[in-house]
Amino acid sequence: MIKTINEKKLEQKLIGYRRLLHEKPELAFEEYETTQLLNQWLAEAEIERAELPLRTGILAVIGGKKPGPTLALRSDIDALPIQEQTGLPYASKTAGKMHACGHDFHMASILGAALLLKEREDELEGTVKIIFQPAEENGRGAVQVLKTGVLNDVQAILGMHNMPYLPTGTIGIKAGALMASCDRFMIEIEGTGTHGAAPEKGVDTIVAATQIVTALQTIVSRNISPLSSAVISVTRIQAGNTWNIIPETAELEGTVRTFDEDVRNIIPVRMKSIVENVARAFGAKAKLKFTRQGHPVQNDGQLTKWAAETAEKSGLKVIEPIPTTIGEDFAQYQESIPGAFFFMGVSGSSDLHRPDLIIDESAILPSARFFANLAVDLLKKIKDR
Repeated sequence: MIKTINEKKLEQKLIGYRRLLHEKPELAFEEYETTQLLNQWLAEAEIERAELPLRTGILAVIGGKKPGPTLALRSDIDALPIQEQTGLPYASKTAGKMHACGHDFHMASILGAALLLKEREDELEGTVKIIFQPAEENGRGAVQVLKTGVLNDVQAILGMHNMPYLPTGTIGIKAGALMASCDRFMIEIEGTGTHGAAPEKGVDTIVAATQIVTALQTIVSRNISPLSSAVISVTRIQAGNTWNIIPETAELEGTVRTFDEDVRNIIPVRMKSIVENVARAFGAKAKLKFTRQGHPVQNDGQLTKWAAETAEKSGLKVIEPIPTTIGEDFAQYQESIPGAFFFMGVSGSSDLHRPDLIIDESAILPSARFFANLAVDLLKKIKDR
């Protein structure tokens, strides 16, 4: 197992990195200063940076001195448009932006893994690529990285998300479906505007919209098996601009989440039928626009098994987590590369995407140690299989 000469000193360094990143949150594809900081810290550790033809993000490379497979460790780097409310001395210094999803924790942990791996670079039986990926929050970063081709030679990819509900020292590892697909829909409804005092002279788009919202829920309750799962949430309704006029148009927007590709295919078909026919029943017209944004995170069984063994040797408590309907663009990598994604316990004070989220920084070093150990173990196992 990998052990740094002075783990306490390394832990303080990684906590310092994380706090500086936390103070400087940047949104998707705007992570310029974040990229500069990561590049600086990697350079100080004499870790090679390879070309990544994107505006933000970094690709580092460790090993390659001995023949063997190539694997990748991935961290996301972007923040959220949320005003921080933690009161921490290192709280965000940028109004309206915060690392409320804990990507600063991810960066510090994977950077720590890179530092640990660098210590044993001469011993690595293969190559470890470390990708600090932009724009996870808008679901487009992983796709952009894949388009560059920098991961074409990678035989396995590994990543994680901090999980506030899990205690520090715990890691959630599960084969198969772990996180849901993430799809988006928009519904445009067209009727006939009229005075609110004379509804019979128009076609009420608000009535049609509310009936569509209710009817959409029957897809989960009546078209999906009780043994499967799905979520259809209407999250925005927009119609009208005054108190006494029935509007001519209305717009609905929302998201669909599921773990099963067959279920995922059924839902937009049923949605289209419901949207068009419910609107027609009220004399209106409606159009559905359905956009597939992200696949489910599906963990490779063999990689998951090996990861659990390494986690236990690294001193982490391994549990099988409950899958979450939150989406993750790590799934894009898994479409072409065998991959495994984990939930790292951080004893959070609140939930993800909350302005008051505080995580336990003592989880950083165990996370770094786990990923470094896992990289070493997998290079050997993949080579020998």
